[in-house]
Amino acid sequence: MLSGAPVLPAPRGPVSEAVLSALRGDRHGFSGADGSSPYGEDLQLALYCCYELHYRGFQDVGTDREWDPEVLAVRGELERIFLDALRDDVPSGTDVEAELDALLVEHVDAFGVSHHLRQHGKLWQLREYVAHRSLYHLKEADPQSFVIPRLDGPSKAALVTVQHDEYGAGDPERTHSKLFADMMAGLGLSDAYGAYLGSAPAEMLAEVNFMSLCGLHRALRAALIGQFATIEITSSPGSDRLVKAMRRLGCGPDAVRFYAEHVEADAVHEQLVRRAVIAPLLKDEPGLAPDLVFGIRSSTFLAGRLEEYLLHHWNRGASSFREPSYAGQP
Repeated sequence: MLSGAPVLPAPRGPVSEAVLSALRGDRHGFSGADGSSPYGEDLQLALYCCYELHYRGFQDVGTDREWDPEVLAVRGELERIFLDALRDDVPSGTDVEAELDALLVEHVDAFGVSHHLRQHGKLWQLREYVAHRSLYHLKEADPQSFVIPRLDGPSKAALVTVQHDEYGAGDPERTHSKLFADMMAGLGLSDAYGAYLGSAPAEMLAEVNFMSLCGLHRALRAALIGQFATIEITSSPGSDRLVKAMRRLGCGPDAVRFYAEHVEADAVHEQLVRRAVIAPLLKDEPGLAPDLVFGIRSSTFLAGRLEEYLLHHWNRGASSFREPSYAGQP
């Protein structure tokens, strides 16, 4: 495990309870996950913990578990359930250019979390959003880095260029994960890696799990590129709204810096991913078009589920944390 690894969270059902026990060394607790909700708390937490072994791991899990055949078999079953559900719920397609063009268009009546926070969101809602997003942003770009050795030629070179920026262009103080940690500290949140895993809903876990799923399977490399393109293309407008939300709420420069960086950086990355990664990839392997579309549409689908979850709670004045004690709430 790496320095700063979290501890295993509490289980959320029989599947995650069995998986967490297996990670601790009990090899007799898992009896299958058939019938589990593919987007539910139980399965998504179990899958997240399996994937975390390939990042920093857990303090209470041995490093040998990362490639333990039984753990990998369990992960494979959870992945099958999750992936089958996505393929059922996300329409297929092959027109990559049309999908990318659509991401650039924001309808006049569009309204999501960043709009809410920009217009009338409360500080406690902003803090919750940042805490949830920490599950990805404290390891920002790591899931996408898994795909680098699965590419070749111009696509690989261009993706490495994007990742170089994500990792601070050589300056550890400018890595996007460090900027996010600084923002968390500036908002009075814990910046410890994995600190909010126990409070994050399944909708947030599913977003990160989709990245890890695609990154760890060579067959899904194009889906991960589609997911990454979706983030880069849609990030700038949302980041701009979040900067304005933070300034309206009186947040300091350490809090604002992360999203201010993304307003400009992701506008550049959008063109790099589209023109220098996707275009040559499709030229060499046109058969990957359906997977690229699947990655774009799945990313959009999962992000929409998280936004619905957050706005449903906030519109009722309720916390979106599963365990509200994690941070100051209304």
